[in-house]
Amino acid sequence: MVAGVTARQLSLFVVGLQHANKSRGNRTFEAMVCVPGEPVHLVPEPKNKHDPQAVAVFSDRGIQLGYLSAERCGWIGGMIGRGEEVGAIFQSAGTATAVIRVAIGRGDPVLPPSSSPPAAPAVDQEPDWYPDEIPPNDI
Repeated sequence: MVAGVTARQLSLFVVGLQHANKSRGNRTFEAMVCVPGEPVHLVPEPKNKHDPQAVAVFSDRGIQLGYLSAERCGWIGGMIGRGEEVGAIFQSAGTATAVIRVAIGRGDPVLPPSSSPPAAPAVDQEPDWYPDEIPPNDI
């Protein structure tokens, strides 16, 4: 990349959280203990018998979370193979997938603003939501 040009940032899905690792490490549990912004590692698997373009995603503790989705693994794996700078951090987790933030080129990945947890309302501030009214039992 040209000096002074920032990295291209994008969020990517990590699939396969529901599968067990060979070491029996629990991917879903590992995704739940990952903190938004912590580093994750992308590892191409050219000898993967199911997909030679597969890119595995590992937490900073060395436990596999899953794989990049099939739509992106060839593209990202190709960049890694060519020696391009590709950095990744954990963004969020769901029940079957996780999301990582990737920076391609110079610069570190940065979480998008929507990944930040909402600020707690001040104690004396009115809440911005109200529960639904509970109807009486005799209806």
